[in-house]
Amino acid sequence: MGNEIVSKDKILARLRPKSPIFVSMPSQPLHIVSFDNPYPPVYGGVIDVFFKLKALHAIGFEIYLHCFVDQLPVDTTELEKYTTRLYWYPRSKNVLKLLASTPFSVGSRYHESIVGNIASVDAPVLFEGLQPTFVLRKHALAGQKKFLRLMNIESDYYGGLSGSERNLIKKVLYGFESRKYVRYQKTMADFENVFTLSVHETDYVAQRYGNAVYVPVFHGNTRVASLSEFGDYAFYNGDLRLADNQRAALFLIDVFRALPDIKLVIASDHGKRLIERAIGDASNIEHTTIRDAKHFDELMAGAHVCVMLSFQQSGTKLKAVNALYKSRHCLINANMIDDPGVRGLCTMASTKSEFIGAVKRLSEVPYRDSENRQKVLDAVLNDQKNAQKLAEMIVKKGA
Repeated sequence: MGNEIVSKDKILARLRPKSPIFVSMPSQPLHIVSFDNPYPPVYGGVIDVFFKLKALHAIGFEIYLHCFVDQLPVDTTELEKYTTRLYWYPRSKNVLKLLASTPFSVGSRYHESIVGNIASVDAPVLFEGLQPTFVLRKHALAGQKKFLRLMNIESDYYGGLSGSERNLIKKVLYGFESRKYVRYQKTMADFENVFTLSVHETDYVAQRYGNAVYVPVFHGNTRVASLSEFGDYAFYNGDLRLADNQRAALFLIDVFRALPDIKLVIASDHGKRLIERAIGDASNIEHTTIRDAKHFDELMAGAHVCVMLSFQQSGTKLKAVNALYKSRHCLINANMIDDPGVRGLCTMASTKSEFIGAVKRLSEVPYRDSENRQKVLDAVLNDQKNAQKLAEMIVKKGA
């Protein structure tokens, strides 16, 4: 199939039969409409999508996965393990959609063939985020129950990006997108349930539309890593193409300039030049490029303190969840985790001086919390239990 860009004038929705090796057919059909290809699960939103569909498949769902993509995937073998059909649709690149009243991230995710593909199998439809829901502006999908997995309060998310962005054009575009979402978010009232992944989002939806169901993030972890009492450095990771993560990394560089005896490793796939310029002559701070998942896990296992912060409120972030399973002490600000049980596993800070003091203190504290951490995470962030919660709502409402 190749790594080609999908052009508008092709037949773009591809139907793939399930590989014959996977002969056990689940009994409950379900459409999942995703804003992106969920494999490999390399960033927050698609991590939730991938491990959710994997968990739903494991408990008996026959999954018809619809994905809006910029290019066709090279290899779909892994997705074929958990799905009955895969459909691919192009994401529009028409810049005129920026002028529409609908958010660009929504309007660019529509293709006429999705309607027939969904209608061909009588089953409930789970939309992954508001982004791929523009089809509902065109067609009612009458007779099929519709559910929404809410990734963010998008008006807040894009507003936060606008506030952190230094590029003037991007700042303005993010601001427009935020204002458009204020209106578009009202479509949340049209779903049977909105499955929220944070306390903040649950309160927002419950107060306005009354159809919120809290289902924490899916992440794929099962066991807290068994690690020695001390690691070798403090650690921060993030996608440094995002303004909020850039701002967090620069904040932490400033923090660790005041801690010359404690090493900070900043890891990312992008942004090396930005970070190295900011580091300057601070010999205790370094950037490393993440090579693959194994390398990332090794970096997490070697850290004594994972330091994480965000300048925008958006519930519980997956990087914090991964750190709780794969590393030692977690030092966060309030925007990283809003589930009270999970937040209790972390050390909190907000100001520069508070981060400096907390890093100093934690650098001398041995890590011995794995047993209690496992107990708390099993109660809140168990993928299998949370898949069952989703299933009960979908089957009940979809009957």
